[in-house]
Amino acid sequence: QVQLVESGGGLVQPGGSLRLSCATSVSVFSIRAMGWYRQAPGNEREFVAFITNAGSTNYADSVKGRFTISRDNAKNTVYLQMNSLKLEDTAVYYCNGLHATTYYWGQGTQVTVSS
Repeated sequence: QVQLVESGGGLVQPGGSLRLSCATSVSVFSIRAMGWYRQAPGNEREFVAFITNAGSTNYADSVKGRFTISRDNAKNTVYLQMNSLKLEDTAVYYCNGLHATTYYWGQGTQVTVSS
């Protein structure tokens, strides 16, 4: 069983920044890929970014150039640095990890962008 725990959400003004963290209960090397998804009220959950255990990354078009996903192997933690936040980035952000053949999800952390 893999546990993923997100943190770092909060309230921020448009143009501001936040850094989300996702701590894993196992070595990040054992997780083939880790990603961030988000779900706004009334919307389906959507892909934001992912990083493989080889370090390859991919981003949704809506966040390219503003968000950066990274990994600290020593801390078994994946981060999502979010800059130039927009109102439409408001959502619950979920961490996702593929371990062996099973996808695991965190409980989510709320990000609210508001003036």
